[in-house]
Amino acid sequence: MGGLAARRRRNLWIGLGTTLAVLLAAGAGVLFTVKPWTDEFRHGGLTTAAPPAPVRPFPQVAPAPSNAPAPSPAGVAAALAPVIGNPDLGAFAGQVTDADSATVLWSGDANKAMIPSSTAKILLTAAALLTLPADHRVSTKVVAGNAPNELVLVGGGDPTLTAEPEGKGYYPNGPRLSDLVTQIKNSGRAVDTILVDTSAYTGPNFAKGWDPVDIRDGSIAPIEPVMIDGGRLQPLVEYSPRTTTPALDAGRRLAIELGLDPARVRIATAAPGAAEVASVRSAPLRDRLRDLMVYSDNVLAETVGREISVATGGPASFDGAVAAVNAALAKAGFDVAGVSMHDNSGLSVDDRIPPRLLDRIVATAAKPNGATAVQPTGTKARPENDRLATTLAPLLDDLPVAGATGSLSSRYVLRDRAAAGWVRAKTGTLSVSSALVGYVLDADGRVLTFALMSNDRPPEVSRPALDAIAGTLRNCGCS
Repeated sequence: MGGLAARRRRNLWIGLGTTLAVLLAAGAGVLFTVKPWTDEFRHGGLTTAAPPAPVRPFPQVAPAPSNAPAPSPAGVAAALAPVIGNPDLGAFAGQVTDADSATVLWSGDANKAMIPSSTAKILLTAAALLTLPADHRVSTKVVAGNAPNELVLVGGGDPTLTAEPEGKGYYPNGPRLSDLVTQIKNSGRAVDTILVDTSAYTGPNFAKGWDPVDIRDGSIAPIEPVMIDGGRLQPLVEYSPRTTTPALDAGRRLAIELGLDPARVRIATAAPGAAEVASVRSAPLRDRLRDLMVYSDNVLAETVGREISVATGGPASFDGAVAAVNAALAKAGFDVAGVSMHDNSGLSVDDRIPPRLLDRIVATAAKPNGATAVQPTGTKARPENDRLATTLAPLLDDLPVAGATGSLSSRYVLRDRAAAGWVRAKTGTLSVSSALVGYVLDADGRVLTFALMSNDRPPEVSRPALDAIAGTLRNCGCS
């Protein structure tokens, strides 16, 4: 009866609406009847305009021209003179290179070891591209414990696991805790205890030169081989406060999702050869490199560094990851003299990198095939140099865009706006350091790479001065 009454009410309203529309039209002197299935009825008597003619897209992004005039060192030095002397730069060092010819156009204390802050991720990303396949993934597993009702959550080095609804966590395409839960339930195993195995990583979980306050401030978490959303207490907030016990928290959340008491979660080691009950895999390396570069994600950087070390036979520790990155760069022909690192994220105030190396890596990635950016000037290009450039080229696409994406989204908005969209660079910010490393198309259409590093000034002072230098390179017609 309820359904029949509802249909009657709908029919009554439709009938009344139709009659009203006809009466109104007649009263206004309109000579047609508006029917309920017409566009005029649905839009209150208004007609619907015809769709516009199709528009053909014309892409505006094009490769840098091959015949752009070459900039001269004198021209670049003259253009930079007014901005590199800015006292807001503090202790300043840098280098600018013409990517096409691999010619260093300007250099100021380029061999000086400087605090790199997050531009250290340039070294990490280059080493990852040189060492690991682009589709490399890491796994998080659940295996049987020693006792009948125990399961062990085994961390494999992935901090991107999420427990958010529908798997929409902080990291795009991160694995879902719910998938582990489903697999465990489908296994039919009885379970009342969750153990968490963190033995994949060795050594300390906090690097020399890190400040514990950065856990609360959301820049870092202790580096453990399993985390949920990078240890964020507010999973979708970039700089959310982090947990001090990310692996245990992951185990507790798994227990809760299984309906277990989170108090029955503790750290332990899985038995060798324990039967696998469930597993999930991270996003491919190419995606994780993009995320750690664009958003300057420190936790992700540290875990990728350990991937490199493990892949080359080293330990999954801070020391092992730093050594593996340096070794990969040296093997590729880069001069790593002056590099002294305690992490791979650049968060340590004790890290040091000369701008010469940072600029050389970007220049190598940006060079056209046939040029040489690692061999000394004047030597003949070799096929291995072309392969090196091709291998490193994805690094360029992982850099934030001025005024548009990631850590550069709020810069080049109010000042130096002419460089917005043209400068692509990795930022670096600590309380005592700011840096900018990347590339730009100059006014003549030439690709210039740069590494600009400022120490001993607060970032709110030094960053605008660094932006002005890169903006000057964009406006430079320095041939």
